[in-house]
Amino acid sequence: MRIVCTALLACACFVSVSAQSLKALKAGPAPFGVNLAGADFGQIPGTYEKDYDYPTANDVEYLKSKGFRLIRLPFLWERLQPQLNGELDTFQVNKLVQVIDVAAKKGMLVVPDMHNYCRRMVGKELTLINTNGISIAMVADAWKKLAVKLKDKKNIWGYGIMNEPHDMPDSTAWFNIAQAIITQIRTVDKKHPIVVGGDNWSSAAKWQNGSDHLKNLKDPANNLVFEAHLYFDNDGSGTYKVSYEDEKATPQTGVERAQPFVNWLKKNKLKGFIGEYGAPDDDERWLVTLDNFLKYIQANGVNGTYWAAGHRWGDYKLAVQPVNGKDRPQMKVLSKYTFVKK
Repeated sequence: MRIVCTALLACACFVSVSAQSLKALKAGPAPFGVNLAGADFGQIPGTYEKDYDYPTANDVEYLKSKGFRLIRLPFLWERLQPQLNGELDTFQVNKLVQVIDVAAKKGMLVVPDMHNYCRRMVGKELTLINTNGISIAMVADAWKKLAVKLKDKKNIWGYGIMNEPHDMPDSTAWFNIAQAIITQIRTVDKKHPIVVGGDNWSSAAKWQNGSDHLKNLKDPANNLVFEAHLYFDNDGSGTYKVSYEDEKATPQTGVERAQPFVNWLKKNKLKGFIGEYGAPDDDERWLVTLDNFLKYIQANGVNGTYWAAGHRWGDYKLAVQPVNGKDRPQMKVLSKYTFVKK
């Protein structure tokens, strides 16, 4: 991927946003936003600024300029906590916190997102949590330690405890992992929401069959947000390998795939969030599908974060990072949707 040189993060040059303003933002209509990827890139552990890096102040400022007030911020467990049950890596924590602090000064909320798919790299083997020596307690330990670092941050919209659990050994595997993480976070932070992704790659379309039992998770703070993902290509993977026609897409594809999740939230009186959705920039018809989808979830009180922005994407066709100072085509749709309807 092409790497674009950008300015270093520097907190001192920004005008502070008051804690009261951030509190009002959190209390108001839920904001839409964008994933700012980069810290989840590359081989593990990788070399900083070669294989991966963290979003810059310029990345954050661009999203704010488009009216967004929410960032989903992917990171990797392996880098944050190199040794299982060990201390968090100071460099990685500082980089994560630096982005969160810059966002706070811009009046933006953040979802720190452990982008690990319910797995961890052990040597050269990608290992499922609760197998081969990677216990549930270990990932819960990592989240407890991170919550200690972040619990006083006023602009945490929620802790994104795991990106896209999938291919779990049984129907309760992810439930048990999520419950352990929730329990450990609540020993140190009883106020910030906890964002729980669904099983089956967090599929919104498959939510009622694959993730219905997540409604039984117990949170002492009663402050869970459930996170679904949704793409418009035929298999829902977001890879968009063929044309609009061959992907069997229609203007209503996004609406139809969102409905099972939205209906589940309403039935169970729960809060929801669509943490990933994206459309290619190579056919205007994808933008119609994206627009209809966003109109639907906005009207139904569900916010989300587009996949993705960040200065390492290059010509990735879903990206909304500007190229040569020009907005990507998807931005003309995304910028219409900044908050849910009251």
